Amino acid sequence: MGTRPGMSLTATVLDAPDPHALAAFYQRLLGWPIGDQEPDWVTLRPEGGGPGLSFQRERAYVRPTWPAGDGEQRMMMHLDIEVEDLEAAGSQAAEAGATLAAFQPQDDVRVYLDPAGHPFCLWVR
Repeated sequence: MGTRPGMSLTATVLDAPDPHALAAFYQRLLGWPIGDQEPDWVTLRPEGGGPGLSFQRERAYVRPTWPAGDGEQRMMMHLDIEVEDLEAAGSQAAEAGATLAAFQPQDDVRVYLDPAGHPFCLWVR
């Protein structure tokens, strides 16, 4: 395969109409501090290191539908967040501003929607 150039995944980037509001939601949810902050860009980084989340303004943002039907905006990706206690984590997510999705595909997973409509899953091992 040859020599690979050095690469490190630093963040997953979520589009949003208001990146600062969405970053504030994930900061409440995860407790991660804000890293970089610009008018159209915000990053969150976990205290212990590792990949974080970034948020960028998308002026033509279209909120995804979960689950999407024919002709509806589909999610492009979602976040999986492992938790120790599904009910406690769900309460924390709701207090932070998430909405419990109407459709729940599994018993040991809870799908929530962030304020911009991105689905994310809380799950227990």
